[in-house]
Amino acid sequence: MPDDGNAAYGHKSFKRSPSHFTDRITADGRDGWPVEPGRYRLVVSRACPWASRAVISRRLLGLEGALSMAVADPIQDDRSWRFTLDADGRDPVLGIRFLAEAYDAREKDAPGGVSVPAIVDVPSGRLVTNDFQRIPLDLATEWTALHRDGAPDLYPRKARGEIDTVMAEVYEDVNNGVYAAGFAVDQEEYEAACAGVFRRLELLARRLEGQRYLVGDTITEADIRLFTTLVRFDAVYHGHFKCNLWKLAENPVLWAYARDLFQTPGFGDTVDFDHIKRHYHQVHTGINPTGIVPLGPDLSGWRGPHDRERLGGRPFGTGTPPGPVPAAEEVPALTA
Repeated sequence: MPDDGNAAYGHKSFKRSPSHFTDRITADGRDGWPVEPGRYRLVVSRACPWASRAVISRRLLGLEGALSMAVADPIQDDRSWRFTLDADGRDPVLGIRFLAEAYDAREKDAPGGVSVPAIVDVPSGRLVTNDFQRIPLDLATEWTALHRDGAPDLYPRKARGEIDTVMAEVYEDVNNGVYAAGFAVDQEEYEAACAGVFRRLELLARRLEGQRYLVGDTITEADIRLFTTLVRFDAVYHGHFKCNLWKLAENPVLWAYARDLFQTPGFGDTVDFDHIKRHYHQVHTGINPTGIVPLGPDLSGWRGPHDRERLGGRPFGTGTPPGPVPAAEEVPALTA
């Protein structure tokens, strides 16, 4: 079963399926889904890197009051993402036990499986979109009327060409590359994917030696997309997916960059390492049939000094950091 949707595993090579539901929620409502406060619910898993992009973007932009969020259990059953973390095993807003119910309300037996992130229309209970690539970009560009005061511009128009190029490279070689390595079915396929991951990471490290962020001097969507893989790297991808040429903590530039982002409000305060570790090690039974979850790695280093401030940069541009995490969305304090 795909761990975070949009993927297929078989006797050949790993392939991530395109999102089937690509409707967009826009300011002008051109797809029939206008931006409206309180109308929609974002469904995520904190284990899933694709969903975590939307979680970080929503928090940085201050959309918590306009777009509610449901967090699924990191452990799936045969019906995929479920709401067993909530009282009575039901999402308190949608009233459903499984995200699949919202999918079925939109289209029965739709291809591609049940994936997160997903946005559901609360009044009808129907899925609107599971387009994991587009959701964060639309939060940044279509939901602007509902952004908090001081929200950063995560997808600045003047830099979109460069951001798109960087994101495409990161997606192909890093975000998706770790999965291609982890689910490879023969040695040649694995080695090619693993080598591609580290080749791109080394190029990114060179890029980040002299600049604090990937594009320009502020945080953009490109940084969010790289971060969600880096924060999982040593905890799951290094061992579980056999991406083990070196650990993130062994690369001075990328380790400092990742810690800088982790310590930036909106990033580390959305990360739940317990969900991440249990999901990958207990759901991927083809890779880890025992379901044993490793004790390590030591997580205390994520709070250590990174010295990236010396490169300058303005994390939120002319804006400000987000406020405190809403009490209902707090994640456990970081422990070793």
